[in-house]
Amino acid sequence: MNTTVATTGTEGKTWGGGNDPLKASYGKMMMWFFIVSDALTFSAFLAAYGFSRFKFIESWPIADEVFTHVPFFHGNYPMIYVAFMTFILIMSSVTMVLAVDAGHHLNKKKVTWYMFLTVIGGVIFVGSQAWEWNTFIKGEYGAIQTNGGNILQFGEYKTVEGEQKFERVAIADFAKASHTERTQHESKSGLWFVSEGTLPEYSIDEVYKGLVANENILIRNQIINEHGHKTVLSREESLKQLKSDGKAVIHGANLKVNEYGSPLFADFFFFITGFHGFHVLSGVVLNIIVFFNVIIGTYERRKSYEMVEKVGLYWHFVDLVWVFVFTFFYLV
Repeated sequence: MNTTVATTGTEGKTWGGGNDPLKASYGKMMMWFFIVSDALTFSAFLAAYGFSRFKFIESWPIADEVFTHVPFFHGNYPMIYVAFMTFILIMSSVTMVLAVDAGHHLNKKKVTWYMFLTVIGGVIFVGSQAWEWNTFIKGEYGAIQTNGGNILQFGEYKTVEGEQKFERVAIADFAKASHTERTQHESKSGLWFVSEGTLPEYSIDEVYKGLVANENILIRNQIINEHGHKTVLSREESLKQLKSDGKAVIHGANLKVNEYGSPLFADFFFFITGFHGFHVLSGVVLNIIVFFNVIIGTYERRKSYEMVEKVGLYWHFVDLVWVFVFTFFYLV
């Protein structure tokens, strides 16, 4: 059976090889190679996070109960500031698109303005991440680590809009009465002291005495019940659990302990958001360099704003990665 193959000659026009395959410059192609390789790296991180989360689902912190802070405001605002950070980064991606489009039209004034807004958005995001890290590391409420590695949190039931809700209480709020009886540091006594602006250190006995003195305070462990909520112990169980199984008082989170739950949560938080934050910081530096080159007319003389487009590809990639990090780490 004979077959006839018709050629139109269009194949070579799509991929002509040479210095400009697919009509893309060398710089654009290298940026795309970097984006693809880096996307695989971030995918591996998120896959590892997903595996660990579902392996330790019973003790995994709930993001709504961890990221509740807003700068200059005291209160409980679940995910509000993280949502603000995400909005800022997405809007910076929009201004980058507008800068690239203005570059295609050789409009130096608009490119300058939109690049400036992109840089400002990146700086706000990086600064917000630094603030979030600092807040996460310092902690606010404190918790007890048990001999088995479980985390015990303190709180009380309050009526909110006609519904009973468990709200966390800081250890300092109910243990401070016994804590103030401690002797302050003197050179002759060699005893420890609490410097102003730092969280005081409490012993298990001090926390236990404070718990006994406040009958409304209960303990919540990290075991998720059938309703999807963490288990709140009764008054008797709370006292018994703290007395028999309490190992250490912890504040905040680091690579070893985490007052919010599993230490792995903190490990992934620092590694994934830190790695992404490094990308954003690098992008801000690149954007600043390009911004000043636009001001002095470097690309105007070249009659090409392709460099703006290349850093734009990187910036869009960074924004897209954050959308996945925000979804899988904060929302799911």
